[in-house]
Amino acid sequence: MTKIALVTGATSGIGKATAFKLSKLGYSLIISGRRKERLEQLAAVLRFEGTEVYVLSFDIQERTQVETAIDSLPTEWKAIDVLVNNAGLAAGKDAIYDGDIDNWERMLNTNVKGLLYISRKVMPLMVANSKGHIINIGSTAGREVYPGGNVYCASKHAVDAISKGMRIDLVKYGIKVTQIRPGLAETEFSLVRFDGDSESAKKVYSDIEPLIGDDVAEMAGFAVSLPDHVCINDLEVTCTAQATSTIVNRN
Repeated sequence: MTKIALVTGATSGIGKATAFKLSKLGYSLIISGRRKERLEQLAAVLRFEGTEVYVLSFDIQERTQVETAIDSLPTEWKAIDVLVNNAGLAAGKDAIYDGDIDNWERMLNTNVKGLLYISRKVMPLMVANSKGHIINIGSTAGREVYPGGNVYCASKHAVDAISKGMRIDLVKYGIKVTQIRPGLAETEFSLVRFDGDSESAKKVYSDIEPLIGDDVAEMAGFAVSLPDHVCINDLEVTCTAQATSTIVNRN
């Protein structure tokens, strides 16, 4: 089998675009997410294009589901070369004193615990093979905090720290760790954040040309295409109109 990449949150946005990018680079793909119908649709397209695909549908917030899913992989699919920890979300933009605790738990369970759960299952497989590459999709919110961002920003600060910790612990096994930190990227992200309110979601990207999933996927593709002795540790990418989380040139 060719090299294998596991992409979480592959049902839409950055995850879906990354799956297509890695398929074009010749990877066989394990695609995961909660929405099984979308995964099967993606798998059908990828297979039509000649890519071997294995579908894993589970909720990354649930540790037992993650463990069962990875354990269920056939032996030949466990030789994972690349893990793309893309699954993540933002929920709400309330001030922290008025925050929805259910939203907090959903963000922390997905963005932090979910990333840890699946990494904990995949990293030993990479260690056993003394090779691998982990790509964590962070955010510019992992380096700065903006109004209404509070817990979401905290979760992405955690991804930043976890990425650094992974790199320290895995370097002796020749395993690369790359964090990609996108800024404004027009995917389903804002639609989820505003609980399906499409008008509020559109305003986030009004009067600018934001990143799209394909732009971030290009960064992931570039990172995995470098020689074995080269690792991009941290890569921040924004659209040209964005300077910081709060400074955006809209015209």
